[in-house]
Amino acid sequence: MYSVPRRQTRTVRVGQVTVGGASPVVVQSMTNTDTVDVVRTAIQCAELARAGSELVRITVNTPEAAAAVPAICAQLERMGVAVPLIGDFHYNGHRLLAAYPDCAQLLAKYRINPGNVGHGRKRDEQFAQMIELACQYQKPVRIGVNWGSLDQDLLARIMDDNARRPEPRDAVEVMREAMVASALESAVRAESLGMPGERIILSCKVSGVQDLIAIYRELSRRCDYPLHLGLTEAGMGSKGIVASTAAMAVLLQEGIGDTIRVSLTPEPGGKRTQEVIVAQEMLQTMGLRAFTPMVVACPGCGRTTSTFFQELAQSIQEHVRQRMPQWRADYDGVENMTLAVMGCVVNGPGESKHANIGISLPGTGEVPAAPVFEDGAKTVTLRGEHIAEEFTAIVDAYVARTYQRKFAG
Repeated sequence: MYSVPRRQTRTVRVGQVTVGGASPVVVQSMTNTDTVDVVRTAIQCAELARAGSELVRITVNTPEAAAAVPAICAQLERMGVAVPLIGDFHYNGHRLLAAYPDCAQLLAKYRINPGNVGHGRKRDEQFAQMIELACQYQKPVRIGVNWGSLDQDLLARIMDDNARRPEPRDAVEVMREAMVASALESAVRAESLGMPGERIILSCKVSGVQDLIAIYRELSRRCDYPLHLGLTEAGMGSKGIVASTAAMAVLLQEGIGDTIRVSLTPEPGGKRTQEVIVAQEMLQTMGLRAFTPMVVACPGCGRTTSTFFQELAQSIQEHVRQRMPQWRADYDGVENMTLAVMGCVVNGPGESKHANIGISLPGTGEVPAAPVFEDGAKTVTLRGEHIAEEFTAIVDAYVARTYQRKFAG
């Protein structure tokens, strides 16, 4: 694990999860089910939690959705899932939290968007109502500014101020300043209403990579609240993954960011858990956290015309993810394990020796033998049609033999 100096922030408790301070960066996600559908929502919350999401946000947009929250929590308890749920509120959160006290009590945190809590005088009143309810139930809040719903009155004020400057800034700089100002002014307002600073998390979400980096650098310079990172509307597939990683990796390397979400648009029929896996892999490949054993595999070349090493790498990756929930429960430190599945003799033995356990498969024209290395030493050579099954069994045996078993009590 690498040690990246983190900016000093306050510490916020969200259920049993600690955000900020010296705590590791927290991974979170959000459901895309209709919250009124209790069973589907609970199932997706459980899937996200089991994939590694440490906080899960759900939409609370109607009276029916607010009324469903206690049933969702009860269903998760029956499923043995104890992930903190965050309520995502827009427009009518002040009414829903007041009308449904069980919902207000059971949610671990409230997300408030200062750009759409109301307009004019109602904005201040309704923002105050949400903060007062959060204080009443002793819940933390995320004040989440979004450039798609930025407070237009605040933006107009900052634009007017900018126009009076001897050298006005360009429109992009004005928008960035409005985002930061909205978050900070809302946080100051929340504290003036009685919200402890140790229950406030801030975010300023935009879709552009350079905008996100610039905004969070400025936000981190001007406050010590924990910060939630993430592009909004990152996109789908490789575009969403690349954009999210490009933006957040820069900030994380600078010690900025206490909790993250990768807001991927799922492929049709795709799993919502993909956003959790991407967030974990971002943190793990940067050396900031370890979640699951990492599989190193070569990209392939003219020496590896067979697809066998690719199939084995995929099979091992899937096997590790499937086994990890049980391994995590049974063994200490297994998430730090590295595996290598290599395709030929050029780098195969060397990469395999650097991993905890690795296999160097025969490339095109090579002797049909696959040496296996454990902690740098060759232990066995596999041959024949059952290399995949045999190597998987060797991995399982290595875990059982190498990592200390946890004992209850």
